[in-house]
Amino acid sequence: MEEKINYEKMREILIEVAETIIKHADQLTDLDRACGDGDFGVGMYRGFMNAKNNIQSYQGRDIGELFEKVGLAIMSSVGGASGPVFGTFFNAAGMKLKGKSEVGLKDLAEAFKTSSDMIANLGKVQRGDKTMFDALAPAVEALQSAAASGLSLKEAFKNAAEAAEKGAEATKEMVAKKGKASYLGEKTLGHPDPGAVTISLIFKVISEKI
Repeated sequence: MEEKINYEKMREILIEVAETIIKHADQLTDLDRACGDGDFGVGMYRGFMNAKNNIQSYQGRDIGELFEKVGLAIMSSVGGASGPVFGTFFNAAGMKLKGKSEVGLKDLAEAFKTSSDMIANLGKVQRGDKTMFDALAPAVEALQSAAASGLSLKEAFKNAAEAAEKGAEATKEMVAKKGKASYLGEKTLGHPDPGAVTISLIFKVISEKI
């Protein structure tokens, strides 16, 4: 029988995700100063504080709705491109998980694949552009591969977290091709993309809490 995560566990994981991003806000701002305009961490702090409030005030038991609450909180409070992109990450997954009070690896792999596809279309991004997609795409591939191989949720998200971390680390060697960072060109070399680092943190939390 497929291993499942219930609503309470997912709520706990998402609160931990929000708290972790809030805690790393200054680090994300420092990274953004090196290859952006230095406001990324502030936006993420605001967005995930709002998300945490939305999670805590939600009275239902629908995992998809819970993800959508997180996405909407980020979209409504984070400026620039980060709001729509990180909002879509949670929103698109939420649409896929709607109506479920427990989810398995296959559900989550499909949900995050939907997020990844929507972000690629929304931002017209591909791997190598030095964006959050460089961490997200390999993490999603690792999840899909784990689901196909019948791995446990813990193993699957451990693989996804490692893939996301490698992807974020690899952005150090890339020149930014998208967003404000692209104006800095070669100056972005040697610094990881803050969006990719954020995705890496999210998958790390899930892998540790799942």
